[in-house]
Amino acid sequence: MLQRSVLRPCYVLALVLCASANDDFDWTKNEKTSFYYGTFPTGFSWGAGSSAYQTEGAWNIDGKGMSIWDVFAHKKGKIFSNESGDSSCEGYFKFKDDITLMKDMKFNHYRFSISWPRILPSGLKSEHINEKGVKYYDDLINMLLENKITPIVTLYHWDLPQVLQEKYGGWQNASMVNHFNDFASLCFERFGNRVKYWITFNNPWSIAVEGYETGEHAPGLKLKGTGAYKAAHNIIKAHAKVWHTYDMKWRGKQKGLIGISLTADWGEPVDITNQRDIEAAERYIQFYMGWFATPLFNGDYPQVMKDYIGRKSGQQGLGASRLPVFSPQEKSYVKGTCDFLGLGHFTTRYVTTKNYPAGVGDSYFADRDLAELVDPQWPDPGSEWLYSVPWGFRRLLNFVKTQYGNPMIYVTENGVSEKTLCTDLCDDWRVKYFKDYINEMLKAIKDGVNVKGYTAWSFLDNFEWDEGFSERFGLYYVDFRNKNKPRYPKASVQFYRRIISSNGFPNQREVESWKRKAVETCSSSNQLLAADPLIGHMEMVTEIVVPTVCTLCILLSAVFLMFLLRGRL
Repeated sequence: MLQRSVLRPCYVLALVLCASANDDFDWTKNEKTSFYYGTFPTGFSWGAGSSAYQTEGAWNIDGKGMSIWDVFAHKKGKIFSNESGDSSCEGYFKFKDDITLMKDMKFNHYRFSISWPRILPSGLKSEHINEKGVKYYDDLINMLLENKITPIVTLYHWDLPQVLQEKYGGWQNASMVNHFNDFASLCFERFGNRVKYWITFNNPWSIAVEGYETGEHAPGLKLKGTGAYKAAHNIIKAHAKVWHTYDMKWRGKQKGLIGISLTADWGEPVDITNQRDIEAAERYIQFYMGWFATPLFNGDYPQVMKDYIGRKSGQQGLGASRLPVFSPQEKSYVKGTCDFLGLGHFTTRYVTTKNYPAGVGDSYFADRDLAELVDPQWPDPGSEWLYSVPWGFRRLLNFVKTQYGNPMIYVTENGVSEKTLCTDLCDDWRVKYFKDYINEMLKAIKDGVNVKGYTAWSFLDNFEWDEGFSERFGLYYVDFRNKNKPRYPKASVQFYRRIISSNGFPNQREVESWKRKAVETCSSSNQLLAADPLIGHMEMVTEIVVPTVCTLCILLSAVFLMFLLRGRL
């Protein structure tokens, strides 16, 4: 179970250490040590995650209202192959089966999100509460607890009620602070007697930048230079209000914790002996994670953001900075509103300085004055943005420790995708990714970082936002072409289960045997998968162009099936 021995808000330590925190992190010390065999602290919590829109399906069932992602995904050209999350994994109907799989994997916790429009179709508590939606989450939470799996609940994983976007402009409007607080209060009222771990927002960086700056994500607005900053400002204030509401009204009787989940890549200086590269790397982190973490821990935006955006705004002839300002009262209000920090992490970038003249236009990316680079030798499993760089994870965790006073951390997302259309369940690259990243987290705990739990992303293959179903992060393979959406375990299921059972990596011989056994299991599962939806996959080859390796995978499966059938005749 999740450990709740440390109930004091993380700002207590932050108050003591924030003055000197910037000086503690040593950018010149990048230890790339060998694999460490050892176990995690007693009570360390293991699990996996999902989100409502990505897995539930049932987009217009049982009184659910429209979300911005329902609308966005239905617009042609917004999503890869014009796919949508209308049915996705059908998690709304299959959650009992999924919890059985979780129990088999020995999960301590499961992280999921509540769909705001599923329980408040218009977005407003004052208008209508959809009791069927409430019952779905009641049943999900109750069954998790019956199976001794702790629910970690995200209140906002990007699916804003469409009505609030149309009526108020979504997160561009300060009124969202109160609307979100009303929604959160309803969740505390209905579920808080059983849910003790709440995450207000998942990856607000993506909500702000991809939703209101680049338009890649719902609601698809391109308000360059201002939209992301304004959305983030309202999100931070909304988080703080929910924390205070819980603290004043619910914490005393429910004894829960309120956190936020911030996703951050690590930024490594191209040259760790070059001060300008070090400054660029820190700027990268501050414009990414620090944008949200620093107000919650220290009461205001990172100084480097205020300096750079203010200077660029002045060069552009603006009378004020494009970065909004917290009033003294707001600084005090948002500071310390973090009982634990949820941390999502996937990859790393090398960073160096690159000057963007004011004339190139105002944008979040130009404001940073930096360039991101990757090492071509880093493993690239398929997603164009995700490279496997395990040592960056330890660096990030240690940075959080020194920057914010060693807060209590739950890793809320970590995993790797593949871009492939074939049905190979032997995901050896994912096994290696989990092994190496989890080991770097173990090293960070040895360094003194206060990590309490780990959440693999993701439990199932799911709808991967603008990439549709073309990217798969799941431990379990989901056959989206089959209306029943069957789940098949990948090799990483067996490997991760053994990490959980051993609470780490007991010794080299045992860990090496895990991989062999996982591959044996996935090979037999591959046969089942090939035999079941083979026709659908053969149709897929004729409908779209697939990578050569995928075609080979399908053909080999077909040949194998022919041998099986011949043996039965």
